[in-house]
Parts: sequence; structure tokens; C-alpha cells
Amino acid sequence: MPGIDPGFLCHRLAVCRDARPIAQKKRKMGDEKRKAANVEVQKLLHAKFIREVTYTTWLANVVLVKKSNGKWRMCTDYTDLNKACPKDAYPLPCIGRLVDGASGHAIFSFLDAYSGYNQIKMHPADEEKTTFITENANFCYKVMPFGLKNAGATYQRLMDKVFRDQIGRNIEIYVDDMVVKSNSMEDHAADLAEAFGALRKHNMRLNPEKCTFGVKGGKFLGFMLSSRGIEANRDKCQVVIDMWSPSNLKELQRLSGRLVALSRFLPRLGDKITLETPPTLTRPDPLNPLLIYLAVSDEAISSVLVQERGGSQVPVYFVSRLLQDAET
Repeated sequence: MPGIDPGFLCHRLAVCRDARPIAQKKRKMGDEKRKAANVEVQKLLHAKFIREVTYTTWLANVVLVKKSNGKWRMCTDYTDLNKACPKDAYPLPCIGRLVDGASGHAIFSFLDAYSGYNQIKMHPADEEKTTFITENANFCYKVMPFGLKNAGATYQRLMDKVFRDQIGRNIEIYVDDMVVKSNSMEDHAADLAEAFGALRKHNMRLNPEKCTFGVKGGKFLGFMLSSRGIEANRDKCQVVIDMWSPSNLKELQRLSGRLVALSRFLPRLGDKITLETPPTLTRPDPLNPLLIYLAVSDEAISSVLVQERGGSQVPVYFVSRLLQDAET
């Protein structure tokens, strides 16, 4: 796979100068995991994503994680290397803005890059810092692997450069999530041709098995997009409905995270019953005024943004929360 021209963009590791290289001790693996790791290594060698190295200073173990389909995913434990690298503060897009910008269109295509991270080359000087241990040899990555601290920032930087003339106009991108949006099938054909032209120019490849073209709705960043607007992900709603009351801090944090993701749909965030029929949110029209309704009780405060559409008011966004002791 040709991949991105390193002269256009490659991944660098800004390892702190005073960081001491750490070589992890080899961890034991069961037979099933060891065989799965060997299979994955052979795939990476065949794709020319890795190469064998000797006398390395940084060394990490591989971690095998079972996927939902029963197959194994091989990851690398770059904990030590990541600690030695400062965070890349490249700005990621606001998810709310992307979802608002993509919703309300008639036709969508959802794109998925083929081994997206692996299409970006590692800088040659940093390749050997990614070395990992296997049963028979040590290998380093020639391409950007998963698990590196700033890989997401590098990928977003690539997407912003490749699609800078399209983002916000006919495509929305958050790291490796891409959606092409149009208001008619004729426009969509032209928008897809423009996107494919940008991909072809930079030797990027898509995974056809994970792409969906010319549909009226679909999932994007955990939300359901359609011409009607933004809908809550019913699977996420059902998970919260089926949950028992949290019995420890970890379960409480898990519940809080799930509720935050759904909060914009819920006029009463604390009531499970509202999750059974969450409203469809309308994409805000910048040319029409926004109306805000407030509701306050002794224990909570809530508000909803609405706009006039066709003689009726439609919701744009909900916000609600409990009042703290000092606020009651």
C-alpha cells in the first residue's frame, strides 16, 4: 500500500531529551494468544508495515485483545514511550459542531480508510523507538501504529490538510470518522468525486467493506444522522435503560459518561423514561432566531433551544442538571 508521501506528512515522536529509554521485560503468553500474535506479525510483515531490528533501546510488549467477533486484535503497550512524549495540542474539532453541520442533509456517504493510521509513515529517525517484542524477534513499525500518544492528532492534521477545501462544505471529519453530506443525489455524485479526487491525490485507500454510499441516514460519532435532524443512538439509550443503579464509583462514572453523551436529547436527564422515546433534534438555521425556554424548580434547572419551522416549534438542544447544595 503506497500510503501518504512522507514529504507531505509523517509521524514524529518528540521524545523528551532527558527521557531514559525503557526496555520492557518479555511477558508470558498463552498458546492461543501467542499463535494469534504470530499470525498478526506475518500480516504486518507481508504488508511491509514492520521490519526486524536488533540492539534497540526502547522495547514494548504486545497485548492481545479479543474483539466482539471472537478474533484477536494485537496492540502494543507504549505506556513508557508515551510518558516520554509531550502531548501534541493540535486542536480536534468540536463533536457537537460536526454533528450539527452534518445533520439535516438528504444524502450521506460514510467513509472508512483502510488501516487509516498505517497509511501514515513513521519518521525514519523514530521507527526503532516503536520496537515491540514477539516470540522469536523484535520488530519496529515503519508506519504509524495504534497506541502512540499523539497518533490521533497526527491523523486529524492529515485529514485537515487533505480535505481543507471541503470540510464544513460537503464533508465532516473527526479523526478517522468521515461523512460526505449533500442535499441531492446529483450534488452527492459531485461531492463524492471531489472527495475521491483528494484521496487519490494523496494515495489514501478506503475500506469498501466499511463504507456506505448514498444513504438517507446513518451513525456518525455516536449519533444518528438523517434529513430530519439528529437522533439519539437507540443502542446507547437501551444500555442506560437496562442498567442497575450504580453500586460503586466505577459504575457511577460509567453511567455519567453515557448520560453526558445523551444529555442534548433529554429534557429531564435524570428520568429513564425519557430515554424510551428521545426527540429528534433539528439542525439550527443560522438565518432564523433561536428561542430559549427555561424551567427552574427547587432541585433542578433545565432549558431547551427551539426554532420555528413550518408554523411549529422544533427542539434544537436540551440542557438540564441538578442544583448543588449552595444553589438551592
